[in-house]
Parts: sequence; C-alpha cells; structure tokens
Amino acid sequence: MNTGNVGEIWRYPVKSMLGERLEHTSLGILGVPGDRGWAVRDEVRGGIRGAKKIAGLMRCAARYRDEPTADRIPVPEITLPDGTVLHADAPEAATRLSAALGTTVTLWPRRPADDLDHHRRGAPDHADMEAEMRAVFGREASEPLPDFSVFPPELFEFESPLGTYFDAFPLLVMTTSSLRHLQALTPSSRIDVRRFRPNLVLETGADDGFLESTWGGRRLQIGEAVLALTIPCPRCVMITLPTGDLPKDPAVLRTVVREADQNLGIYAVVETPGVVRHGDAVTLL
Repeated sequence: MNTGNVGEIWRYPVKSMLGERLEHTSLGILGVPGDRGWAVRDEVRGGIRGAKKIAGLMRCAARYRDEPTADRIPVPEITLPDGTVLHADAPEAATRLSAALGTTVTLWPRRPADDLDHHRRGAPDHADMEAEMRAVFGREASEPLPDFSVFPPELFEFESPLGTYFDAFPLLVMTTSSLRHLQALTPSSRIDVRRFRPNLVLETGADDGFLESTWGGRRLQIGEAVLALTIPCPRCVMITLPTGDLPKDPAVLRTVVREADQNLGIYAVVETPGVVRHGDAVTLL
C-alpha cells in the first residue's frame, strides 16, 4: 500500500544535540551513517548522557565536516547556544561545552560493544526508582509510566544498545499526519519536527491521526531499503525542552500522554540496506 513519500531525512551527529537535514542517505544496519556517532559523558555522576539528564544539549547543534560512512565516524562541528563553534576533538572542546551546559562532561565517539564500563548507566538522581523514571519521562503523578518491558533488556544496565548511542533502535520514523494531528490538538504550541528527533519524516498528506502508531510489526519499503517497524516511541521530558529557538513547552508532552497513549513515532531496524532519497515513495508492506 503506497503510504506517501520521504519528506525529510535527519542525522544527529551528537546524541541529543540538534542535527542536520540530508537530501539522501544510505541506510545500513546502524541506520543513517554517523547518526548519534558521538555523545557526552557525565563526569560528575558517570555514564553517557542525553538531554533527559542534561537539558542544555538540545540548545547545541552539531554537523559533520566530512561525510560519515558505515565504518568511519568523522569529527563533528558543534555550535554552542551563544553561537561559538568548536570541533569535538579540539583540546578545549570538553571544557567549553561543560561551561555552556553547567556541568562537567567529556565528548566521545562511538565505542566498541565490549567496552562495558563506557556504556554502563550512571548514578540516578533519585534513590526511588519510580521518582527517577517520572523525572526522566516527565510524567506527572496522575500519568502512567511507559511499559518498560518492550525495550531491549540490556537497557536496564546500559545507557544504550552496546556499541551505539541510540535510545533503543537505530531509526525513528514519524509521519506528517502525526505532526499535523498533534498541532491540531495543541494549537497554542509550536509543533516543530526538531522537538521529536526523527530520522525519517514521511509525508502522508492529510491529518490521519497518529498514523504510524498502528504500524508495529509491519515493514516499510523506502527507496532501495526495507525497514522492519518495531515499537512506538514512548515520549519523555525531552520534547518539552527549549530546542534551538523553540521555547520550553510542557503542554506538548501532556497532549502526547493523554491523546496518543504516550507515544509519537515508531522505531525501526534496517532489514534490507539501501539508498533513501528525499521524495522517494514509501510503501507499507
């Protein structure tokens, strides 16, 4: 069934920083080459951290100076909130980024899967695990927490699937239908794709509700690639944070929790690698 076409392709060189929009990419086993190729490590509490813990990351931006490949992650260029530009491998990069974020961090390229200590979760901020999860996912006392049993079990011990800096799976797919529907439900908010950090935005025409939430277990043919769709993406505090020129907006998450069963977008893995281009037809198999 023809579902639309590829409206946007995104890559995020540094975990939780603003990314770069692409005209085409070659999807492989790790999704978009170079996606989440770098991340910051919290040198106070330990562990690789994203904006769930260090909100200021979403006011920084990153792009690659050289094009990544499946086997090579180049050094990204980072733009701080004040407009300062630095290279991630510069001697002063970690110090200047730490000053901008208000906490001590270091910058790391992706590490091998057997570097277990690098991937292990840092210390929580709350002794009570429910309080910790409510803070991470931005849930109010009356709102449900996500069903954590659907996630890969290694995520209970490690920050990400070993050898990666992904939250759970290599790709996040969203539709313009979902974005339009969310905007209609939250008219006072700016529903901007940058809040949600998808890799692929599928142009699906009219407002058909949260369309991709019904696609779990199916496959998508996009250009030369075939994706296996896994689980809907449960949304966390990140979508409420100041992002670029977007303000803090808790109403976005309140609406997603209430109207979309906590989820927006769907995770995917690459079943058949291949080139994907802006405008390519998308077929739900």
